[in-house]
Amino acid sequence: MTPEAAPWDKMAGRWDAPELPDFDVLKRIARDQLIYLLEQLPGKKDLFIEADLMSPLDRIANVSILKQHDVEKLYKLENKMVQGVSEQLCFLVRPRIASVKHVAEIVNADKAGGRLRKYKIIFTPQKFFMCETVLEEEGIFGDVTFDEWTFYLLPLDDDIISMELPEFFRDYFLEGDHRWICTVAKALHVLYSLFGPFIKTYGIGRCAKMTYELWKEMVEDSENEIKPRQAGIGRVFFLDRDVDYVTPMCSQVVYEGLVDDVFRIKCGSVDFGSEVTSSNKSVKVLLNSQDKVFKEIRNEHFSNVFSFLSQKARRLQTQYDKRQGMDIKQMKDFVSQELKSLKQEHRLLSLHIGACESIMKKKTKQDFQELLKSEHALLEGFEIRESTSCVEEHINRQISPLESLRLMCLLSLTENGLISKDYRSLKTQYLQSYGYDHILTFANLKQIGLLTEQQPGETLTAVESTMGKLVTDKAVGKLTDAFSSLARKSHFRALSKRLNLIPRTEEEYDLKVPRDMAYVFSGAYIPLSCKIIEQVLERGSWAGMEEVSRLLNNNEFITIERSLDAGYSCSAQRIILVVFLGGCTFSEIAALRFLGKEKGYKFVFVTTAITNSFRMLESLLES
Repeated sequence: MTPEAAPWDKMAGRWDAPELPDFDVLKRIARDQLIYLLEQLPGKKDLFIEADLMSPLDRIANVSILKQHDVEKLYKLENKMVQGVSEQLCFLVRPRIASVKHVAEIVNADKAGGRLRKYKIIFTPQKFFMCETVLEEEGIFGDVTFDEWTFYLLPLDDDIISMELPEFFRDYFLEGDHRWICTVAKALHVLYSLFGPFIKTYGIGRCAKMTYELWKEMVEDSENEIKPRQAGIGRVFFLDRDVDYVTPMCSQVVYEGLVDDVFRIKCGSVDFGSEVTSSNKSVKVLLNSQDKVFKEIRNEHFSNVFSFLSQKARRLQTQYDKRQGMDIKQMKDFVSQELKSLKQEHRLLSLHIGACESIMKKKTKQDFQELLKSEHALLEGFEIRESTSCVEEHINRQISPLESLRLMCLLSLTENGLISKDYRSLKTQYLQSYGYDHILTFANLKQIGLLTEQQPGETLTAVESTMGKLVTDKAVGKLTDAFSSLARKSHFRALSKRLNLIPRTEEEYDLKVPRDMAYVFSGAYIPLSCKIIEQVLERGSWAGMEEVSRLLNNNEFITIERSLDAGYSCSAQRIILVVFLGGCTFSEIAALRFLGKEKGYKFVFVTTAITNSFRMLESLLES
């Protein structure tokens, strides 16, 4: 599909955006299914909810909806013992051993006290066999009933859908655990059944390939069940997180990314504390396109945000001033039609100004500009010794264990591993500064390919090649995964040169009127993941990208699912579903939104979770 098929907006100087499908239907389906499962336990009941399910549940069914369906009390499932008051207990949990053991403690405490109650466990998004095994080992298998809440997808905004599976990254890319691949394939099948069929499928990465193949089996098994309909989505692009580790390790400078880095956006909302609200209370704010202020600044480079907010404040004041000289009827109309929305906009404007001021204070304290200069030098391959000294300074000043690790990882990724002398020196300094309990963290980082030591010669490559010939059976795919992670190299320099990831220009980069996706990193770097997507969509295939795919371990694929004459609207052809396996960052989302505006695409982001450098590194910590 070329942009020529899209309507051109002469005034805006870009292609008209196609209309997105209504993804809120996913929330309605999830809510109806949860209500059905709760009603399978008729009468009054207490509901125990696992901690990291509370925010997603709040987006689906609030407390009043749960109360309407006989939920008497809500409890957070924590390590401390809470037994509830009702004669029926319902547990909403992830399929984790620790969660099942905690449920078993509550049930066994009842049994020890001679109290008989009904127990129901609802696993989401699915139940794994190991959960039943733990129930048997704890001696409560016959005392509980269990079910699955197939809550795979949570729309966070018009174009962002999260599976809320932050553990996917560690489980697959570090542990080689494939259990979540089926979950992702089922999630994709839900989207296919509602908004498909798709025209073309692209992908790169071992996990992407496996997910695609499993999903295709599901499509073939259910082909007769899905009725023919007008497609809502044209193409799908699968991408593994390990294809591009550099991007999440870079400091984010678009507003939404900075808010996530500083305040932690959780499930599409953020808690602004007293430093933002200028009061004793914290405020929970939903960050999506319904927030008129946030919608206009979310993808902006942070340097542009203050000027926009000051202009917005002046416009709001002008609208308030309209009250002067109004007669009674005009004042009545103003109060009933405009005043409420103006007050809401004013409240949100105050919060975003407060957030900006807080971000500025924190980043000034951290010498953020100097940090960005060091990062840009690393990306460009200049002043490596100076950058290494900068990392050492961070470690020795004990600024932050995660920040120091991030810089070490970025140095390693951009240089295709650290030379042995630097690796050992930095590792020793880090362990001396932050504690020797981080030794296992370094093993994890090395295994996953984030922080590696350069190997002499081509020893690993030769062994990897031999293993590639020997290991072909799918049954030993985990061994292949584990081995390839040991031999993984970033090849960033070669990829950067091949794809022109570092813009070369004599002029200063204009962040107010960006010319390419590099603006999300101050004009210094185009995200590798986004550049791959752009190039493949432009070509319509992987043709001419052979060298790139070779450097990325040759796991690319493309399939034509349906012909273009099969009743696809022009709008559907321009909607592209991008599936990030292992998480995506707000910087990547902003970059692809920019690309969409320039080229006439509309991207929909489906991710196992929203991530950033701190979340990725936290998941690998072993301290």
